[in-house]
Amino acid sequence: MPAHLQWMTVRNCSSFLVKRSKQTYSTEPSNLKARHSLRHNGLTHRKAVGMEPAPDGNARAALSSIRRTIRKNKHRPGLRMAAVRRASAILRSHPTKSS
Repeated sequence: MPAHLQWMTVRNCSSFLVKRSKQTYSTEPSNLKARHSLRHNGLTHRKAVGMEPAPDGNARAALSSIRRTIRKNKHRPGLRMAAVRRASAILRSHPTKSS
């Protein structure tokens, strides 16, 4: 089913839809910018990009891996910087391990 047709069915009756102060936001896991729009929606696109914190790992390696994976697999290249920014924010929010 095409993405725009899925969007027409999901846009007004999604369980992830949040309306606050005349703005609409989305809380779905694959939505990198939390905006309720066709472009940022992760439910309707085949190659959605989602971020979640890993249990442990090297932060620099994780960011370069995200860039490389999106570029190599052509996962919606327009959202590459949004994915890197979300991953960076997740990595900053977790305390670093002291060796």
